[in-house]
Amino acid sequence: MTRTLPGGEAQYIGAMLTGTLSVLPAPDRDALATLTKMVYSVTPYSDDHRLAPAGAPGGSPIPRRVGDASPIKHVFYVIRENRTYDQVFGDVERANGDPNLCLFGEAVTPNAHALAREFGVLDNFYVDAEVSYDGHAWSTGAYATDIVEKIWPLNYARRGGAYLSEGGGTMRNAYGNAAAPLNGYIWDAVGRKNLLVRSYGEFAKWASGTLAERKAGKVLAVAAVPGLEGRVSPGYPPWELEIPDKVRLEAWRKEFAEHEARDRVPAFSIIRMGNDHTNGTRPGTPTPRAMVAENDLAIGRLVEIISKSRVWKESAIFIVEDDAQNGPDHVDAHRSVALIVSPFSRRRAVDSTMYTTSGILRTMELILGVPPMSQYDAAATPAYNAFQPTPTLTPFSHVEARISLDEKNDERAWGAEASLRMNLAEADRAPERELNEILWRSIKGPNSVMPPIVRSGFIRSADGADEDDIRR
Repeated sequence: MTRTLPGGEAQYIGAMLTGTLSVLPAPDRDALATLTKMVYSVTPYSDDHRLAPAGAPGGSPIPRRVGDASPIKHVFYVIRENRTYDQVFGDVERANGDPNLCLFGEAVTPNAHALAREFGVLDNFYVDAEVSYDGHAWSTGAYATDIVEKIWPLNYARRGGAYLSEGGGTMRNAYGNAAAPLNGYIWDAVGRKNLLVRSYGEFAKWASGTLAERKAGKVLAVAAVPGLEGRVSPGYPPWELEIPDKVRLEAWRKEFAEHEARDRVPAFSIIRMGNDHTNGTRPGTPTPRAMVAENDLAIGRLVEIISKSRVWKESAIFIVEDDAQNGPDHVDAHRSVALIVSPFSRRRAVDSTMYTTSGILRTMELILGVPPMSQYDAAATPAYNAFQPTPTLTPFSHVEARISLDEKNDERAWGAEASLRMNLAEADRAPERELNEILWRSIKGPNSVMPPIVRSGFIRSADGADEDDIRR
């Protein structure tokens, strides 16, 4: 049957599609200039997007404008896996935590607690992602492409969606496969500034080999995207929960010592240290407490090594989780753990500024003189309030583990059978709700019921008078 609408004289689908056209009166030249100036004054995406938001403290080591000088020359970006704020810092005094939701408190994570107390607690940081599929995209590109956001639910539901978010597969362009952002990742942006870049496990993969060969150090790591070719540490193990983070720490330490001796410490080092993900209660593997504690010890030692090096006086270490994995938190299931460790950190403070994954990237970009990669980091709040203008060069000394790192799950542990069924060969192929409940009952007891997930709405007052308020 032929349509009678204009343009619809045929049944061909192209002719059947119709639309609307709106015509708006254009302002005169003077009015247009006034309106344009008004838009520029209120948007972070203006021609002067390089200018960071007003309110940056005077003398801050974080520049207000891309390209301005910073006393920080070396950025270390550590990405971990899947913890909410309350799961780790719910027991931190003076901050917005709920100790009833704390699973890996100071007894398990003494180094994280010591770092937070000394270098500043960030109790209002939120990940931009839901799971690791989009988490590593957000954490490295300030963006998750349409492909990532549409395929990750299929991937997690085991309905055939390929895991494309961390490289691999057919390369679409100079930055990666079909999941890569248009302008690439943070290492691509830093590389365009001709600065030294090194990746330790992030967007890296095993060249080949069996698990036994990998654990024995007989297999090298290679880049999973073009932008990291020649920039991946071959001896640093990529994702493999069977390999302790202390092994990763030692591989990084050896390279760092070599780089320091040759005065070749990279401007940007990205370090994946994600065994705080845990194996659940899979029999024969370390308990969740032991895995988180071992990861915590490795983080403490990494910070100590940097803080006692020659580059400490001009360094900043950013430690985040790629996502919060929908875990228990009394504010929101996206609120997560973040640490900023530097001689310029605002010491012994609680910073409740609302920060995000993109805001952490924005902070690193400003330090390194890199423009925003997307509209999200362009609009994000840099971590100005976490820094002070005058450095304090006192180094950090790690804290030894307070629990046994040799604790093992047995076959009677709650969730042991379910943990065995989970696919842990890739980050977060395990069902998030089920794994979270296993962790909860592993710590709180097999009969303890995990509280429901909290979702919050974030509203900023129109007059800006109370910007840090969070209203549900």
